[in-house]
Amino acid sequence: MTEPRHPHPAPGESTDVPHDVFAVPDAPPGRRARARDALIVVWLAVVLLVLFQGAGVRGGAEELSPGIGRDVVEAVGEPTGWIADNLPFSGRTDDALAWLESDGGPATPTASDGATTLLVTGDSLAMPLDTELARRYAGSDVAVEREPHVGTGISKSDLVDWTELSAKQVRKRDPEAVVVFIGANEGFPMPAPGGGGQASCCGDDWQAAFAARVGRMVETYLQGGDPHVYWLTVPAPRDPARQEIADAVNAAVRAAAERVGEGVTVIDLDEVFTPDGNYTAAIDIDGRERIVREQDGIHLNAAGAAVAADVVQDAIDNDR
Repeated sequence: MTEPRHPHPAPGESTDVPHDVFAVPDAPPGRRARARDALIVVWLAVVLLVLFQGAGVRGGAEELSPGIGRDVVEAVGEPTGWIADNLPFSGRTDDALAWLESDGGPATPTASDGATTLLVTGDSLAMPLDTELARRYAGSDVAVEREPHVGTGISKSDLVDWTELSAKQVRKRDPEAVVVFIGANEGFPMPAPGGGGQASCCGDDWQAAFAARVGRMVETYLQGGDPHVYWLTVPAPRDPARQEIADAVNAAVRAAAERVGEGVTVIDLDEVFTPDGNYTAAIDIDGRERIVREQDGIHLNAAGAAVAADVVQDAIDNDR
């Protein structure tokens, strides 16, 4: 049997252990970090995440089922999303990383001098359509301005009032054309027309109230001049309850566009992705069945955004 490394000493032997047996190695040279420094780093990381990706927290609530979990995420996401919406950093981050979603390397910068400004806006449905359109028009005489506001809604004005936001967008960007894709977070009660109390989704009064807000937005984007608005309808979502809301939203959008008349085009994405009115995750693309929806059953994935961009680009180019 192997002898122990340090056997008991024989009678008369010293019991002292050599000093270097348990010697603690010297700390490496350099500045020692303190607990306060670690806290500063953590807080700096939190601040940067809120500034650049605060809206992502709010957007995550859309994919959760109603309940305490969604309420908690919304409680955190609303303030962080508001901060992100009112600062320019989130859009700059998307622009800097947009090339990662393209097939090649970094996208060619969009034209700026004398370019036609195309604003792509809406809620989370506008993503990644905004990136796809920006990539397609890169280097052309169309400068794409991307401004999705995740987690917002036309019928949900507690965080963002789209009738006011559209006016800010026009003042800030002065677009010649606007693509609007919104409707993932609708169905909230709105004041009924004529002061008849609150209208719940999705009856005639609610649709009339929704159409009135859409109409004000379109007229704001038109600015009384030559700009054109391309409003995308919402493809049927997987959840039957959300399908009812999407149908009401689309009906209200069509009614508003008919009242406004010239200058607005309704692009029926529901006919492209759900032609029979029922949800489907895959459609035929060039003879192949391709999945075009995200797992949440609401949003378009990259392949779906490419199909939507085809339709939008055709409409825009035909009007130029």
